[in-house]
Amino acid sequence: MSIKHSLLALLQESPRYGYQLRGEFEERTGATWPLNIGQVYTTLDRLERDALVQKDGDDGEGHVVYSITDAGRAEVMGWFAAPVVASNPPRNELAIKLALALTLTDVDVSAVVQAQRTASMRLLQDYTRQRRTAASNAGVQLSGDPGAGDPKDAAWLLVLDSLIFSTEAEVRWLDHCEGWMAKRAASRTKVGPRSVAGLAEPPTARAAKVSKAVSE
Repeated sequence: MSIKHSLLALLQESPRYGYQLRGEFEERTGATWPLNIGQVYTTLDRLERDALVQKDGDDGEGHVVYSITDAGRAEVMGWFAAPVVASNPPRNELAIKLALALTLTDVDVSAVVQAQRTASMRLLQDYTRQRRTAASNAGVQLSGDPGAGDPKDAAWLLVLDSLIFSTEAEVRWLDHCEGWMAKRAASRTKVGPRSVAGLAEPPTARAAKVSKAVSE
């Protein structure tokens, strides 16, 4: 997450002090990625050093107000214009855990997958409920015309959509892992698929469960 560019984007709207920036960021993203206030001010110091923001004195209550410079505007508009490209894959704790579990003889990989799937399905249901509530509060339908209400409400709905899609993808990946391990087990033991039938449900059954979780 680019805190630097997020702060510049908010300052492009109007000058603000640190606590205002943190509050605005968390409000517009549903506090999904909370910011530490120390991190905000450290980033502001760096932005000032790089001449992307400047101090405009205080607001009369002891808060130092920052505004964006022309260089800062150019920087943040370049950020919006450029696609997000991950030069190195981010560390995925779940992928690391399963990769290591698969190489250790005393770890039940199937149990690890099942525990994660249960947690992921619960999280998926929670996100879906949050989205339904947020859409209702914003007067937006879950599907169809999103309306033209408060942009902040729309922003939070988009964040929730991102979380829902990511969690659905995680569940599908867990299904893939379990199916792959079932085939591997069948190959290693030289037995038919019936002996490992309990290890992996058919993909259609898994998809139905995910669909049900989203609709509940």
